[in-house]
Amino acid sequence: MKIAVIGATGMVGREVTAEAVRRGHRVVAASRSGKPVESASAAEPAVVDLADAEAVSALAAKNDVLVFATGPSRTGGDHQEWLTASTRALEAVGSTPVLVVGGAGSLLIDGERLVDSPNFPEAYRPEALTLSALLEELRNAPAELNWTMISPSPMIAPGERTGSYTLGLDSPAGERISSQDFAVAILDEVENPQHAGRRFTAAN
Repeated sequence: MKIAVIGATGMVGREVTAEAVRRGHRVVAASRSGKPVESASAAEPAVVDLADAEAVSALAAKNDVLVFATGPSRTGGDHQEWLTASTRALEAVGSTPVLVVGGAGSLLIDGERLVDSPNFPEAYRPEALTLSALLEELRNAPAELNWTMISPSPMIAPGERTGSYTLGLDSPAGERISSQDFAVAILDEVENPQHAGRRFTAAN
């Protein structure tokens, strides 16, 4: 399978790239810098800016699936600009399946989004609200967009690749997940799609 990862140098993107290479896929590691992913030397580096819809369209045409592993900056930047660029990029992928890495803030507990709870960390709230808005845009997207979104557990960080995880839909499946096992869940969905047109989540 030919897989393109946009945002391949980020925490999740590099693990997805490495996991895809580990499984023998042909992988394009796309990012604004075009830097190679050290843990996945077999991946082909490519310079792709999310805001360049034409480049995203060309990437989609050459691959079997796209993984969007980019997100709004937590430390600054224009979130609306990122959201607009993401929307336009997704409009450009055509019929190529796309798996979007979302956030945990849109997950629900007793009908309430985590991002709306009083204990949600303020430092993460702007990012969570922007990713929640992207989920709503996907849910309202034209039927021809073949999308899936995966949200991590409320806590995600580099750790151990166990190959084991639990799935959920709109509510957290657990408290935490390693970025390595999150990548395993993503590649399992890429290889065997089970959540087309839906959001799901994974936890250790």
